[in-house]
Amino acid sequence: MKQIVIAVFMASLVLLANYSLANNTAQDVTRVAATAASSKLQLNKADVEQLVAIPGLGRVKAQAIVDHISQHGQITSEADLTNVKGIGEKLAARVAEYVSFD
Repeated sequence: MKQIVIAVFMASLVLLANYSLANNTAQDVTRVAATAASSKLQLNKADVEQLVAIPGLGRVKAQAIVDHISQHGQITSEADLTNVKGIGEKLAARVAEYVSFD
């Protein structure tokens, strides 16, 4: 009987620890997502070094974005981003997650 009580106690302890850990992890993920959303890179003010930090964007395409902005003016949307040489819809969608167009 004593072993059963200990086993139930241990199982309860493990379940409580898992619940607590899962709850804290969800809060941390939400906090990180909120921070990331508020700290997007301003595409039209960024330099090549800042743009290279965006996943999927190498030095050549980052330079193409900077050149396009200097020659044609600000990029105001994801659709405008596809006008940059070498950037298609898929890459524009990926880049748009990390930048703001203001």
